[in-house]
Amino acid sequence: MAVRWRRTRARGADASPAADRLRANAGVVRRRLHEAELGPAPALLALAVTWMVFQGLNDNFLSSRNLSVLSVDIVGTGMIAVGIVFVLLIGEIDLSVGSLAGLAGALFASLNVNLGMPEWLAVIIAVICGAAAGAVHGFFFAKIGVPAFVVTLAGLLAWNGLMLYLLGPESSINFSDAGLVAMLTSRYFSAAVVTYGLAALGTVAYLLLSYHDRRRRSAVGMPYRRVREIWARTALLAVVAFATIYVLGRFEGLPLALLIFLGVIVASDLFLRRTTYGRQVLALGGGVEAARRAGVYVARVRIAVFLVSGTLAAVGGLFVASRLTSATQVPGSGMLLINAIAAAVIGGTSLFGGRGSTWSALLGVLIIQSIASGMALLGVEPAVQFMITGGVLLTAVVFDALARRAAESRGRD
Repeated sequence: MAVRWRRTRARGADASPAADRLRANAGVVRRRLHEAELGPAPALLALAVTWMVFQGLNDNFLSSRNLSVLSVDIVGTGMIAVGIVFVLLIGEIDLSVGSLAGLAGALFASLNVNLGMPEWLAVIIAVICGAAAGAVHGFFFAKIGVPAFVVTLAGLLAWNGLMLYLLGPESSINFSDAGLVAMLTSRYFSAAVVTYGLAALGTVAYLLLSYHDRRRRSAVGMPYRRVREIWARTALLAVVAFATIYVLGRFEGLPLALLIFLGVIVASDLFLRRTTYGRQVLALGGGVEAARRAGVYVARVRIAVFLVSGTLAAVGGLFVASRLTSATQVPGSGMLLINAIAAAVIGGTSLFGGRGSTWSALLGVLIIQSIASGMALLGVEPAVQFMITGGVLLTAVVFDALARRAAESRGRD
């Protein structure tokens, strides 16, 4: 009996660490469910469900051709959504991004086609004008005290009017389909050594950054990820990256547009998480007065955020024009603005500020464009697409509101 008791106790002792980890993980899940702080999980689940439903209804949805087209279609709206994420992180809104996107395309086409300016110079001027317009919005908001909603609404109307003026009576300007801007969405990398090399490079870079972050946080006594978790995340990233390259390679290859979009997301994410300015943006979203007392120059950060939003709106507008090889009034119609804001929110960025990531733009725009692509394959009219997107957006906002309510209740407790 004594021997049997010792063996049972030994087995219990061996199992206790695993059981403790299991209970700890279950506790984390329960806490996050209670607090509605699930990160990107709801968006990932929504994307997976969307893809499974449309693949079940049409076998061509997850084909290499459709996914390649989808990977390019998301870029214009996604670029604008990244800028919207910056604005939402400080708890504000920018209603001018659609008009600024249309203005950038119209300005580029007008300078290049009507005035004969080189494409590279016209692109630079268009992006600078978008940045300047965003800075003007930020100045009136941060320095004069005009609400951001009103300032950007005025910008929506003014920049839309200027766009229509530049387009002229034809309401569109066609440009070369073999030039610099057209190449943004028509250029593909098909060489395996290039595409798989980029996937491997990205995976290794993530691994090295994760280890660097672990050492840095450990040195100052902050919580850090375990080695096993880092390797598990790296393995998952490698699977996604190489699978994406394989699927896209079966059609035309890796689109240049997607590569640029991912580069912007990674750079802006590192900028927000690893720089003083990025931490100031997040601090400002958590509370203006608290940020001011912590030494944040509130006005400067606000102006810079709207400048970033205007710049990325102009860049997104050029990608939209590139897809059409013409500048039209479509970006200023309102749907581009709605989709960009919806993408940021559906992807997980809070409407109330202080919580979110630029990766939200990628997840959100993937969901929205997947719905549009699936509906097009099924021959469903756009009205149904709008209703479904509206339902997804409402669900995302409900999660956001629940998270905010849980945070407020914890603060009162």
